[in-house]
Amino acid sequence: MTMNHPIDLRPVRARRSRRFGRHDLAALAVGLVAGAAGGLAWTLAPQPPAPPAVARLAAVPAVSTVAAGPAPRVRASFGFCHVGGGANCVVDGDTFWMSGEKIRIADIDTPETHPARCPREAELGAAATRRLHALLNGGAVTLESAGRDADRYGRKLRLVAVDGRGVGGTLIAEGLARPYEGGRRAGWCEL
Repeated sequence: MTMNHPIDLRPVRARRSRRFGRHDLAALAVGLVAGAAGGLAWTLAPQPPAPPAVARLAAVPAVSTVAAGPAPRVRASFGFCHVGGGANCVVDGDTFWMSGEKIRIADIDTPETHPARCPREAELGAAATRRLHALLNGGAVTLESAGRDADRYGRKLRLVAVDGRGVGGTLIAEGLARPYEGGRRAGWCEL
């Protein structure tokens, strides 16, 4: 009776390695071009037609100041920003695009999502992003100057309200944000 060894110890035939030929190069080139074209098409895909309220938004300044009287209330439809900026979309829990301008809610700090430093921060950041999206789509948005016009990243610093209720206060009350008055921000992983 012959026992088989668990590892086949027979010599392995030497194989000639296959060289990279022109057909392989052509297939690689076609794949790269197709991938780039698909990515570009996805990034530049036309947005669905804007509702009438968004079409009127172009006539209203996206950034208003308190000095000129009450800030205009604008009703718009917001999506989520996946790549780059947009007309009206939410980046994370305290940043969004409106009428082509990137707005940072001046009075709050929310957990980071790009990238989060820990799983808890990622979870809270995603919840804050979803909630900001829901709030902005829930009524007429008002932007008021917060003193300084822009932060070091070029984002417009604004106090944001929806139907007269402060978005920052709502997110703080729901545990998705902290008050922010400038300076170093505390992390969200220690909670």
